[in-house]
Amino acid sequence: MKRTNTQKVKLGLFVIFGTIIFVVAVYLIGQRQNMFDKTYTISSYFQNVNGLQRGNNVRYSGINIGTVRDINMLNDSTIRVDMNIQEGIIAHIKKNAIATIGSDGLVGNMIVNIVPGRGESELINDGDIIESFSKIGADDILSTLSVGSENAAILTADLLDVTSAMLNGKGTVGLLLNDTVMAQDLKSSVKNLKTASYHASQTIDELKDIIASLKTNDDSVLGMIMNDTISGERLKNVVVNLENSSLEIEKVIAQTNELIAETKESQGAYNYLVKDTSLVNGLKSTLKNIDEGTAKFNENMEALKHNFLFRGYFKKLEREQKKEAKQLAN
Repeated sequence: MKRTNTQKVKLGLFVIFGTIIFVVAVYLIGQRQNMFDKTYTISSYFQNVNGLQRGNNVRYSGINIGTVRDINMLNDSTIRVDMNIQEGIIAHIKKNAIATIGSDGLVGNMIVNIVPGRGESELINDGDIIESFSKIGADDILSTLSVGSENAAILTADLLDVTSAMLNGKGTVGLLLNDTVMAQDLKSSVKNLKTASYHASQTIDELKDIIASLKTNDDSVLGMIMNDTISGERLKNVVVNLENSSLEIEKVIAQTNELIAETKESQGAYNYLVKDTSLVNGLKSTLKNIDEGTAKFNENMEALKHNFLFRGYFKKLEREQKKEAKQLAN
């Protein structure tokens, strides 16, 4: 069956439109993947790429500047991500920039965000490696929430056990909640504490008033001592004089002790009087003789008074003594 010209024209138009669509698609895809532009390659190391894939976008300060070229796992904890960066953007990226992995929106594809570094630094070159920062992923957050929910469930069960034990009167807190006698004792104790604190406050106020009166009242001895500088100086002088006197007394006592010691050890009159027993006995006998002589003298005088030769003399002497006594009395 031969094709007509109309069919041939339609086939030709279809091939032309299909070719145009294919070229446009290839251009758009190549444009997105930077296949037709000159690019620079930079790399960064991550511990977890969180689902990042080849061809995902690379952004710098929120602007798309390239795509992920390759993802290679170097070991169990290090993943290398190579990125194609547009030539015009390289002049704005410095070596202290930091690469992070995030999501494009809440549920979008994973992307690489390059954050400018702080301070001055050199511009990045082709093949350089920049620092990376791993953010907490959604899986880590969910894992943490799971552990937290489990701990919360365990804590709730423990709280229920504690609450039931308290309601049943077990333990110290349960006893306080259920024992009315102890509750009354606690109320009494609190009341006594309040009373004691009130009296303590009153006492403190009175002490403050006393101290204030001492500071302002110069009539009392303590107030004069506290406020009168002249009296304070005099008191200081008295204390100094007392200290000096005590020192002098100590010196005198020391000298007296030395003198007594020297007297005890010397061979002078004192030592002779104290230690010589014969002298003591002689003094005793002398005193005894004096006493006996005095007694005999008194007896002789009494005898003379009764002698007829001296009787008149003694009577005359007695009358004169009585006369003088009367004159003194008048």
